[in-house]
Amino acid sequence: MAIDINRTSTITCPKCGYKHAETMPVDACQWFYECKKCGELLSPKKGDCCVFCSYGTIPCPPVQQDGKSCCSS
Repeated sequence: MAIDINRTSTITCPKCGYKHAETMPVDACQWFYECKKCGELLSPKKGDCCVFCSYGTIPCPPVQQDGKSCCSS
């Protein structure tokens, strides 16, 4: 059974609260994201593989598909 991967996630900046929809890479974790409003450089929270898993409305595609990050071994 194929899993539908949602590639759009809305990131919320923890510093200023600004929300912005972004397209996620399918086969990679995104470790950094610069807020479009305040310029805060976001990085994943401890235990998360990417900024989408930490600050997004939808986890990254590898987590959606396999239940684990592409960074996991």
